[in-house]
Amino acid sequence: MGQKTINALPMTFLENRLPPPLVAALFGLAIWLLSPLLPAVPLAGSLRLALSLLALLLGAFVSLLGVAAFRRARTTVNPLRPKDASQLVTAGIYRFSRNPMYLGMACVLLAFAIWFAVPWSLLGVLGFVLYMNRFQIQPEEQAMAALFGDEFERYRQTVRRWL
Repeated sequence: MGQKTINALPMTFLENRLPPPLVAALFGLAIWLLSPLLPAVPLAGSLRLALSLLALLLGAFVSLLGVAAFRRARTTVNPLRPKDASQLVTAGIYRFSRNPMYLGMACVLLAFAIWFAVPWSLLGVLGFVLYMNRFQIQPEEQAMAALFGDEFERYRQTVRRWL
């Protein structure tokens, strides 16, 4: 009976369950733990540092712009409760990406991958993007469509999900 119950859990169970920063941290942890076990690309330390810092700063900047736009619009920043949104935010960084906070987190993971210089660690970035698309962004978009209807649909058609 226990096995049947586990198998019966729909994949929707994961939708909007984990805070995106935690998801990013888990993928970052996986990159960190697996990188020493995988072959690295020879890359000068100064170049690794410069590229990693660039990706890290870009990621932090893009994420903070997203948070600031939500704060200016006085709507919830809580990604686990998208139905609580009081406004559809389309200004600022949201003119270029529908998910700049998640894009910023992906850039931070990219910084980790660059720092470790292990090409396979890019799968961690890809895994984060795929997880976010399925378990965070799709449910958020459903909530936005329910809340904002045609306005969200027009926005969705003119601004890309990531970039």
